[in-house]
Amino acid sequence: QVQFVESGGGLVQPGGSLRLSCAASGSIYSIYAVGWYRQAPGKQRGLVGTVTSGGSNFYVDSVKGRFTISRDNAKNTVYLQMNSLKPEDTAVYYCNGGSGGWGQGTQVTVSS
Repeated sequence: QVQFVESGGGLVQPGGSLRLSCAASGSIYSIYAVGWYRQAPGKQRGLVGTVTSGGSNFYVDSVKGRFTISRDNAKNTVYLQMNSLKPEDTAVYYCNGGSGGWGQGTQVTVSS
């Protein structure tokens, strides 16, 4: 069972950029899709987007055009590049490959 550890969060001003990393404890070659999720204060966790083993992406409308999810199978790492950040992007961000529970996530705060 592969576990994922998120990192790269922090405080950023509106319009800024941040890249999150999702390091897997084992090989991700066999994982078809890895997703990024986020949970804002007082809200339920929701999907941000996914990347498949073939490099196909899905994004929710609210982040489309601003966020990019990619994966490096050789490094067992999935990335979330976030540009043009908005205050409403503030949340704890998680990654998950569907084979286990949730990690601690990484906090992203967008504020001036």
